[in-house]
Amino acid sequence: MPWRPDPLNTRNLITILSMMVLVGTEVFAVAIAAGWALAGLFDLGDHVGHVLMGVFSLFAAWIMLQLWRRAVSIEPLRTMPTTGRR
Repeated sequence: MPWRPDPLNTRNLITILSMMVLVGTEVFAVAIAAGWALAGLFDLGDHVGHVLMGVFSLFAAWIMLQLWRRAVSIEPLRTMPTTGRR
């Protein structure tokens, strides 16, 4: 019997992608707003504000990576094939 990869669980994939879009929008919006607010609050200028936005966005990307890993561990994207009929 030739090896075949496990079939993709599209329901879990859609659930995880939808959650990632929702949470990602919020996390990156907070990251950019925090950089803009801190630069404006301390009168740091536009260039420092953009650097802060970039640094906070990198942190937001790390948060999203951790969220992806945890979501996939709970909702697996591959389903195990069943052996035999039920």
